[in-house]
Amino acid sequence: MTIKNVTIAGAGTLGSQIAYQSALKGMRVTVWNRHVESAETRLHALKDAYHRDLKLSEADFNAGLTNIVAVTTDLREAVEDADLVIEAVPEAMEVKEAFYEELKAVVPDKAIVASNSSTFMPSQLVKFFGDPRRFLHIHFANEIWKYNVAEIVGNPDTKPELVEEVIDFAKAIGMVPIHLYKEQPGYVLNSLLIPFLNAAMALWVNGIASPHEIDKDWMISTGSPSGPFIILDTVGLRTAYQISLNKYQATGDEMAMQVADKLKEMIDAGHYGREAGQGFYHYPDAEFLAPDFLK
Repeated sequence: MTIKNVTIAGAGTLGSQIAYQSALKGMRVTVWNRHVESAETRLHALKDAYHRDLKLSEADFNAGLTNIVAVTTDLREAVEDADLVIEAVPEAMEVKEAFYEELKAVVPDKAIVASNSSTFMPSQLVKFFGDPRRFLHIHFANEIWKYNVAEIVGNPDTKPELVEEVIDFAKAIGMVPIHLYKEQPGYVLNSLLIPFLNAAMALWVNGIASPHEIDKDWMISTGSPSGPFIILDTVGLRTAYQISLNKYQATGDEMAMQVADKLKEMIDAGHYGREAGQGFYHYPDAEFLAPDFLK
């Protein structure tokens, strides 16, 4: 495998996770973000989760951090040595377009460019970057150290050998690669998950039942450890809001707009999920952790 130097563009929820997981597994990582301080805060904040779920010691966590060689706001500096650039900027088309217009002017010819987009397809974004031969998508699930799947798909003109390189990279950082043979909005995971979450949010918005009652019904009836609103808190309500807004803008679906409006109210109140300490539940001692939650 030739990928050693990895640049993560965007240090939000998933960008910071991809950066740290890559560093922990020995990649030389550079992080590009609009604000250095917020990126560094998110990276350091992963320590408790890695200790909780993987029993990673503080010393080992800090050793991983040493492989993050720079956090910068200068995109040219961030990508100058990159073998792979993973774009994880906000899930809005205008934001991604602006990023790729900036990236294509500074990225070296050797670099593979991959998007972590949840909802857009490679053929929708490659037109902004301009070189389809080295452009593809690698999509991670939230909490990648635990839910370690990487969905990988090229556009029709991606070089097959570069897809294989990214599959090898995914394995090297502890992921299980899922290779999609052709584009699919939402990949495999979100093709299954988003309709499920949308159905749950429609029940909530229409006043059919509360989020906690909906979760209880699902968890008891199926034996699942998580209901849809527990999942939404993990994904993050800002991501869910953007997906609902994108759906409304693309299709005119009024229910998607109603869902987006309700999520926006919660986001504006600072209740945007697990990372904020509150979403549909309160954290760290969430109501669903109580022994009698399903009784």
